[in-house]
Amino acid sequence: MAEVSAEEQIRNRDLTLAAFRDFQNGIRPAGPGARDLIAHFESVDDKLRELQASSPGVRPGDEEVIQLLARRAKTLHLGIANYCWFADPSRALCLLMAGTPKADKPLVGMCDSARCPQATHHSSHRPVWASSAENKKVFIGKIGRGQKDEKARLQKELDRDLRVLAEIDAATGTAA
Repeated sequence: MAEVSAEEQIRNRDLTLAAFRDFQNGIRPAGPGARDLIAHFESVDDKLRELQASSPGVRPGDEEVIQLLARRAKTLHLGIANYCWFADPSRALCLLMAGTPKADKPLVGMCDSARCPQATHHSSHRPVWASSAENKKVFIGKIGRGQKDEKARLQKELDRDLRVLAEIDAATGTAA
């Protein structure tokens, strides 16, 4: 288990660094937790500028960036279609819905990343949301007239998927 945990931390560090590099390149995260993550990345960027100003001619490398991102990387949990930055259990929607607000890990299977204030969506999540939307369109098209409630439920889910896709596209500067 210790080896698995160590590998997960390396993966989380690498994913956090990649998200930060995307941020530096103007590719923003989307989702309810995006504002907090962007604020964190901005503070890291500010610290990097301070480091560079204190040592002219020396550009901070990945190790300095990783050190500044390490605390945030430790909070990262991967969802199927989102990143969960589980920094504050009291704000985790999954724990609130389950009635376990003091748990030390998120309930990723219960995640509603379109509403959780700690969830972000990145360009790598777009294919999952797009596939979900396409599947819902097919199902809605095959529902008979007698199943209005099911059709309405699926339409709400499709609308959510399309909203998340639009947010990802807007944040990343891509078009569908």
